[in-house]
Amino acid sequence: MSRLQGLTPDGLKVAMGIKDSYRTGQPICLPGHDARILTPENLLNHDLHLDGFEDPLPLAMVAARDPESPMALAAAARMSPLAGREPLVAGVFAIMGEKTKHPLVRSCVDLVTEHDFNPLAIAELRRRANGIIVTTRQQYTQALRQNLRALLDGTVAPREFVREFFELTEAGNLRADIRKKLVLSLLLSENVRPSVKFLFLENFARFPRAVRLAIISAVLKAEPGHHIQMIRDELRWMVAQGRMQKKAH
Repeated sequence: MSRLQGLTPDGLKVAMGIKDSYRTGQPICLPGHDARILTPENLLNHDLHLDGFEDPLPLAMVAARDPESPMALAAAARMSPLAGREPLVAGVFAIMGEKTKHPLVRSCVDLVTEHDFNPLAIAELRRRANGIIVTTRQQYTQALRQNLRALLDGTVAPREFVREFFELTEAGNLRADIRKKLVLSLLLSENVRPSVKFLFLENFARFPRAVRLAIISAVLKAEPGHHIQMIRDELRWMVAQGRMQKKAH
C-alpha cells in the first residue's frame, strides 16, 4: 500500500532528506531542482506543485525544525488543509505543533485545530504567514545593505561579514539567482578585499551545486581585473582537487 491516510513512503524519504539538510547546514532545494532553493512563497503558492513537498511529512519536518519562523509558518499553512481532510495527518499536525521550536507556529496550529480546520481559520493562518514573510525579508535585506556598507567602510571584519552574509541570506530565504548575483558582485568587485573573496570560496559548499557551477562559469568568463586571476586559480584548484564534486553530496 503506497499511501496510508495521506502519508507516503516518498514523503518519508523527502522528510529524512530535509532532516539531513538541517543537520549539515545545506539549503533545502525543490525536489529535482538543485538550483532552486525552497522559499516560504513556494510553500504558500498552492498553484505550484512541489512534488515531494505535497506530502504532509516533509511539511511537518520544516514546520517543526526549520530555524526560521517564516519558513516554518509557511509549511504549517500548506499542511493545514491536508490535516483537515485526514485524521492521521491531523494527528501529525498536532504533534508538529507541540514539537516545533517556534511559538508562533504553535499558536497558529492551536488556532486552526481549535476551529476544527475551518477554511476561515486556515485563511487567517495563511494571512499571518504572508505578512511575516514580507516583513522579515525586508528586515534581512536592510541588514545585508548595512553590513555591506560596514565592510566597505572597514568597520566590520571580513570573516564576520561573510558569516553574517550567509546567515542573513539563508534566514531571509533569498532566491538562488539573487544569491548568485550577490556573490558574483562581491567576487568581481574592485572594492572588495581578497580576504573577503577567499572566505566566500571557503564557504562555497553552502550554495547548491548548480549555483556554484554558475558562479564558476561567470568568474571564468569575466573581464580581466584586479584579483580576478587569483579567484580563477583558486576555483580551478578546487575543481582539480575534486572539491566541487565532493561538496555536491
